[in-house]
Amino acid sequence: MLPVIYSDEFLKHDTGRYHPERPERLTAIVNALKDAPWASQIDWQLPTPLDKRSVMPLLQSIHEESYINRVRDLALGGGGGLDMDTPVSPRSYNVALLAVNAWLDGVDRVVETGNPAFVLARPPGHHATINTGMGFCLFSNAAIAARYALDQPGINRVAILDWDVHHGNGTQDIVETHPQIVYCSLHQSPCYPGTGYASDRGEHNNVLNVPMVPSSTVAEYQLAFEQKAIPFLKNFQPDLLIVSAGYDANAADPLAGISLQPQDFGLFTDYCLQVTRRIVFGLEGGYDLSALSQSVVATIERCLI
Repeated sequence: MLPVIYSDEFLKHDTGRYHPERPERLTAIVNALKDAPWASQIDWQLPTPLDKRSVMPLLQSIHEESYINRVRDLALGGGGGLDMDTPVSPRSYNVALLAVNAWLDGVDRVVETGNPAFVLARPPGHHATINTGMGFCLFSNAAIAARYALDQPGINRVAILDWDVHHGNGTQDIVETHPQIVYCSLHQSPCYPGTGYASDRGEHNNVLNVPMVPSSTVAEYQLAFEQKAIPFLKNFQPDLLIVSAGYDANAADPLAGISLQPQDFGLFTDYCLQVTRRIVFGLEGGYDLSALSQSVVATIERCLI
């Protein structure tokens, strides 16, 4: 059984009509997983409610309090925008807090079982920096989960692999000063947000950015994984691997220009399993509903083998 942490509450982050980061992303994935031939092997779990575990102390250790308050106040005031691309609706603040809890639950499940879990939540988080949200992201889910993991028994080193087509500038911003966390990103360059240079190494040589040229195929990604990403991660010997699982590097995706197919993410998952089975996969981007849902299917299928 593979835990998938999901709640219909995540559909209530209202980004507005025509926004690519829309609730239908999750419903498409849920439907695809329920239609999979191995659907009975999925253990659907609700995230821990906010009244059962407050994420605020952890959130305040990652993000500036003034920024947290800004998101809260925008929601309480009926909604608004952090920037042109990053809306906050009346329910967004609480939904984003619940998404953080879901990522923490993913850590808990993996620590307990020693096997993978998938966090099916929104809003995404890898563009959220210490002091602002951007790129559809409100709170830095992966970075928060990594810091939380280090407080769990037996977890002394945490690796984050970000295969979203866009560089996770927020995640890197938060973790690059932390010697017990490494961050590795494979991302299209040039592309939004214009960060993620190969020369960025972090304060403790704990950052590996692998820029991929537009139209890169799975063959180029295989070389990047085998020659760069996997050796970097294995050398660190993480006790836990967190994957910022964005699926917008698909050829069908409208927001980028990489030439992957959904089944390629099954291959990427195999690479991750070479590092450890203690993996938290958490949804980031991916905006073509069919490619997105089939990519998640490919990811989870490889974990069940």
